[in-house]
Amino acid sequence: MTRIRSAVTAVDRRSFLAATGAVGVSAGIGLALGAGGGSGEAAAAPGTAAPSVPSPRTPAASATPTRTDPARTTLDSVAAPRDSAAAFRRLGDGPGWRRVVRETLAAPRPGRAQRRTVLSSFVQLTDLHLVDVQHPVRTEYLRSQQLSGWRPQEALTVPGAVALIEQINALKEGPATGAPLSFAVTTGDNTDNNSRAELDWFLTVMSGGRISPNTGDLQRYEGVQNSDERLFWHPEDSRRDTDKRLGYPRIDGFLDAAIRSVNSPGLRIPWYSTVGNHDGLASGAMADPSGFLAEFAVGAKKLYGIPDAEAKQLLKLLSKGGDPNGAKLIDLLRRSKRAMRSITADPRRAPFGPREYLTAHLDPARAGAGPAGHGYTAANLDNDTLYYTFPMGENVTGISLDTTDRGGHYTGSLNTAQLNWLKRKLAEHRDGYVVIFSHHNSWTMTNTHPDPAHPGEARHNGDEVLALLKRNRNVLAWVNGHSHRNSILPHGSFWEISTASHIDFPQLARVIEITDNGDGTLSLFTTLIESAAPHRTDFEDLSQTGLAALYRELSHNAPGSTTAPAGKSSDRNTELLLSR
Repeated sequence: MTRIRSAVTAVDRRSFLAATGAVGVSAGIGLALGAGGGSGEAAAAPGTAAPSVPSPRTPAASATPTRTDPARTTLDSVAAPRDSAAAFRRLGDGPGWRRVVRETLAAPRPGRAQRRTVLSSFVQLTDLHLVDVQHPVRTEYLRSQQLSGWRPQEALTVPGAVALIEQINALKEGPATGAPLSFAVTTGDNTDNNSRAELDWFLTVMSGGRISPNTGDLQRYEGVQNSDERLFWHPEDSRRDTDKRLGYPRIDGFLDAAIRSVNSPGLRIPWYSTVGNHDGLASGAMADPSGFLAEFAVGAKKLYGIPDAEAKQLLKLLSKGGDPNGAKLIDLLRRSKRAMRSITADPRRAPFGPREYLTAHLDPARAGAGPAGHGYTAANLDNDTLYYTFPMGENVTGISLDTTDRGGHYTGSLNTAQLNWLKRKLAEHRDGYVVIFSHHNSWTMTNTHPDPAHPGEARHNGDEVLALLKRNRNVLAWVNGHSHRNSILPHGSFWEISTASHIDFPQLARVIEITDNGDGTLSLFTTLIESAAPHRTDFEDLSQTGLAALYRELSHNAPGSTTAPAGKSSDRNTELLLSR
């Protein structure tokens, strides 16, 4: 019997985008991304690591080198709908995105391609959101008020991320310069529910090994997709549900395939890690001092549905980050015990704190291609910090920040101790170049509520960080994520480069190549890449590669999915000029 059955009706669209500027509210309360995630010029509103071997100062091959391998980038082709009028849009090979030269901060000079040398060439991955879709603290039931409260593709985040690793390994060299890729760096939200299982999956995806993306019952999926709640896509039955009404197919065997083990080759280049709010807070937004959510996470009960009035009230509160200590969610869970269903308890769903996050990165079994700790060192453990510096190439230093407020809320900020540390590091490297890495971008660093652990210490917002970076001409770029959309902004003397997520369509990562043009200017080339999965899907193919392709197509068809995360052409494949 064929696995494919579909129902076709009109597609609902997300009003939440207009209200918050966010991509959506995830089932873990939130991607809760905050407002102002615009693109292009209009979006302006809104310890040192163990060194790896940096790449040498490499003569650039040319502006458009001859390809020596089959790896594609979005310069070549981009996944695009074959029939944009269909309710469920099947993907295929679409035209690539051209490179745009941006001259706001410096004018391009003739002959620079022949003069330039490469200072650094690397890949940014951001917002992987590896999801334990069976986690009890998730709030999928908010979908009754907002369809983007749950994504049909979420069960396939692990094979999707592995396909991205495969693409980076195949790419090998920078598409603009031909220089070897020296390293990769994540910019946070590596996990989704701040669970130990997800952290294990992330580190294995990045460093290599076998992953079983399943918790609870080892033989059976226990999440919302076989709960009989018609609010969610049930891929293995013929009855109509919310997503089948939007054209989603029936795919027999989907749930067994989604929890099947996946093999990751691991990155073949060194990689560095940056922390995000979903890596440090319950559901990316809440710091529960009571311990209730931690206990509930490992327990044997899960809530699948709540009354619409309750969902409406909770969604309104959480979309504004109005429950930083989780009190309202805890109250709902306490009152809803009779409505819960039994699941298999699992201690691997327990949340991890900063110390566990660091210890896991420092585990020699997780070293992969290195460096040991992936940026973090024993000094971070001793000082309870999640920020560091690392070498990026000749005379270029990376600074990885921790912008999550441990007191809760999905928006970010820096505490005074970290801001002062940043000032010192910028001064220490005044004679070289610096690139800043963080999870939050400048316009979502608005959380200045005190950290309960440090009530007397101020928090500092994005405007303060921008002002500091502008005073230091050694800063070339601030590279970040969080808002799940591509955006590149000029800030007087440096560029802010924000990259879309790998859970929402178009599921991208970004190659960045820094060159000295030998004429008083520098160029930062940015090139977006998709995963190695084919653009076309086959609903009969539930192999690891087939699931990764399906992950992309499901995300393209997620209710309310738009082209906004891709940004404008000036936010995608670019040459960003700087005067130095």
